[in-house]
This record gives sequence, structure tokens and C-alpha cells, in this order.
Amino acid sequence: MRFLPIVFSLLFLTACRSGGMPPVAEGAAVPGTPNGRIAFVSNRTGNYDVYTVNTDGSGLTNLTDHPALDFSVSGSPDGTALAFYSDRDGNQEIYVMLTEGGPLERLTDHPTADVLPRFSPDGRHIVFISERGGKGRDIYRMKRDGSDVTALTDNADYEESPSWSPNGRHILFTRQLREPKDTTHAANGEIFRMEADGSNVQRLTRKEGYDSGAVYSPDGTRIVFYGLADDRWDLYLMDADGSNLSNLTQDTTECYSPSWSPDGQWIAYTAGSAGAYDLWLVHLASKERIRLTNGPKRNEAPAWLRE
Repeated sequence: MRFLPIVFSLLFLTACRSGGMPPVAEGAAVPGTPNGRIAFVSNRTGNYDVYTVNTDGSGLTNLTDHPALDFSVSGSPDGTALAFYSDRDGNQEIYVMLTEGGPLERLTDHPTADVLPRFSPDGRHIVFISERGGKGRDIYRMKRDGSDVTALTDNADYEESPSWSPNGRHILFTRQLREPKDTTHAANGEIFRMEADGSNVQRLTRKEGYDSGAVYSPDGTRIVFYGLADDRWDLYLMDADGSNLSNLTQDTTECYSPSWSPDGQWIAYTAGSAGAYDLWLVHLASKERIRLTNGPKRNEAPAWLRE
């Protein structure tokens, strides 16, 4: 089976409303935004490429500019490299390139698709999703150079969105659970946590609706993820143990794919509907929102880069 970009699995999402500040022209400075740069993917030129943009909306750069699919970007902890997956060689595989763009290094080479790479906090490993085990969609870990590929899960479940804790001890991920009477296509996604070696799997969420895209805050005390409730997709916050769940966005547009700022004060995310999606920033303390892109089609899956 060939994987489509992760958000394509969410086409059953219902359209909601867009909250926050009014649109700004792309490239215009936005007062009050944090410093830094964000990597993301966009199909504004007809296919998905990897882009970067400054958090004031300036400096938009297409790093891949290739007719094939490039998707799901992750920044290395030292700020020098980006990992993503692409089908440019005929199959969805994981690649690494410099943050400024440049030569690509292919890390995986397998008949099944390898997708959704995420750097470990020390930059020495990458977790990703693959069906190479033959049972389901499992989580794997490999060294930064693509060697020593190890299965962390091995079951018939559908799993996605792996991400590391800041200290590298735990990995968050989504596992689809299907109740005996559930006949829906997507089943119910819940957030789980396991040790970095795949042991001690624990379920963190028990809410109705599909939950995914969970990431730890930089200090490891909180988790943000996106979830469905009452036919509405929003960003949710909870403590690292799954307690104190709260709705962060309470929007009526689709809100998904969150990424923390390095200082833990802001979250970048995707919001939109009807095929038009943009990057937004929300300040956790004030709930101030800033629209970062105003481009055509889909601008999504932000990854806040470290400098």
C-alpha cells in the first residue's frame, strides 16, 4: 500500500470556521510574532514541496522544488538538517537535506513506503512509520544515517505520528482502536506513549473522536495534539500523563498538525477548510492568533525549527 500525506487520511473531516486575526499579505511583517523559522509543506505550485518561512511571514523559500511528492518535514535538534519523505524515486522513502536546501541523502530503501520521520532530541536517531513488518502500520527507529532499523511496534494496528519526548526517553504516537461494533472507515485514534525501545506502552487519551499529531512541550510537561469532538477538529492540551485535557483553539475550521516554538510560548498549526489551508500561530498565554501564510491551496504540517 502506498501512503498518502497524513492529512489526506483526514478528508472525512467536516469544515469548520476560521478564528483568529484577519489575513495578512504573505511576506508582510506581523508585529508581536516570535523569532525563528518554520518548515512546512505546500502544494501551491501543483505538488507538495518543502518550504521554510520566517515567523514574521517573510523569507518564503521552496527548498525541494521537485515534481514528486515531498511531505512531513522534521527539523534536526541542531538546526542544520531536515528530514522528510518523498516518492521522487518511485516509492515513498525518507530523505535528509540541509535546512537551507541542497543535496539530498536517501535514508531508506524498501518496497513498502517509509513515512513520517522525526529526529530524536540528540539527533542520533529517527523514528518513522512503515508497513515493512507485514502486519500493520508500525513504528520503526533507525540511526541518523539510515542504518540499524528496529521495529518498536509489531502488530496489526494502524499507527501514525510518532514524536519524541525532549529527554529522548519516550515516544508519543497514535494507534487506531476499533470497538467491536465500530464499522467506520477510520476507527478511533488515541494517543499512546512508550519507552524509546518500544516497551511499556501506555494509553494517554480516552476521548471520543480521532486524536493524532501529539507532541511534547519543550520542557516535557505538556502535550498538544489535534482531535475530533462534536464534528469539529481542534487543538487540545493536556499534561504529560494525559490529565487536565483542554481545548486550545475551539475553532470551526479544521485545526491540526501542531508544533511548539522552542521557548514553549507559541504553537504553530494548520487551519482552514474547503481545500484552502494556512499556517497559524497561537500564543498560549494570551490566545493571540497570527496567520502566517495566505497562499493558495494547502500550506500545512509546520515544524518549528531550532537555530
